[in-house]
Amino acid sequence: MPFEIIRNDITKLGVGAIVNAANNALQQGGGVCGAIFAAAGAEKLQRACDMIGRCETGQAVITKGYALPAGFVIHTAGPIWRGGGCGEKELLYACYKNSLELAKANNLESIAFPLISSGIYGYPKDQALQVAVSAIGDFLLQNDMHVSLVVFDKAAYSLGEKLHSAIKAYIDDNYAETHYIPRRAAEGAMPPGAADADFGMYEKMAFDAMPLAVESFRAPMKAQAAPMGHKRGLNDVIARLDETFSQRLLRLIDEKQRVDADVYKRANIDRRVFSKIRSNKDYRPSKNTALAFAVALELSLDDTRDLLMAAGFALSRSNKLDVIVEYFLSEKNYNIFEINEALFAFDQNLLGA
Repeated sequence: MPFEIIRNDITKLGVGAIVNAANNALQQGGGVCGAIFAAAGAEKLQRACDMIGRCETGQAVITKGYALPAGFVIHTAGPIWRGGGCGEKELLYACYKNSLELAKANNLESIAFPLISSGIYGYPKDQALQVAVSAIGDFLLQNDMHVSLVVFDKAAYSLGEKLHSAIKAYIDDNYAETHYIPRRAAEGAMPPGAADADFGMYEKMAFDAMPLAVESFRAPMKAQAAPMGHKRGLNDVIARLDETFSQRLLRLIDEKQRVDADVYKRANIDRRVFSKIRSNKDYRPSKNTALAFAVALELSLDDTRDLLMAAGFALSRSNKLDVIVEYFLSEKNYNIFEINEALFAFDQNLLGA
């Protein structure tokens, strides 16, 4: 996908360029900076930095990657946190923007960032994350590049407390755990730890639930029943198939008068994947890809369900990812990058191809 948040060691990534959170003097430092110098070959990388001389806060410069798997190192000097009233946000945004523009100018197809300024420079991690997601997202809406935001571990990653609390409350209210209902006649099983004396209760629960379950299954079947005297054959059923996912998606794009490139970028989908969808009416996407397009097209929950159904999926209250995406759709927040930020924080897969 064009933008992903990953837990990894940035020095191990074989991308076009990795970004070094540098100091103004471009001298080897500690933390991520020190690790990058050590992995690249400190002497060679320091010599290249000395030839450049200096990097002003918010600006970016580039050197070779030397012994790193990455071809280049882009050095950017982040702001020191001074309370938020000294232009820190604008300077941090510029770090990402200028690094991305420098990668683009050097025809690089991929780049990996650390969370700039969130270490010894003291920038609050949740605010640093918001700036990173905003700057990277803005760039990707206009450009094609694979961008990774790399964190070493979960402790280094922090979602804003207000948003985290709101999503957690929504999950608590809407997430349905899978519950065990035994079926003695079919399986002869009981929940782990249940005593024989309790079995009658579980058995009664199962059989009490059966009429309701059967009736709920029959209801839609009745509605679809063929008229008296007419027996539908397999050919009749196949001839009445609904739209495929690809057909429905392309129709929605046309109805909303959207441009293809705008849609796949807002869905965090690679251009080549979208090309496959457009050229193959029977394309079968992953559920996360289908959800990504629902977000990009700013669909209602009902329209999202219809699009998912065309792909063979459904929104489920027993799937935490679905509940989180549903939260954002209900809040009319269609920023795919912010949604992925939240999904990462809750240990879910990200949206996109």
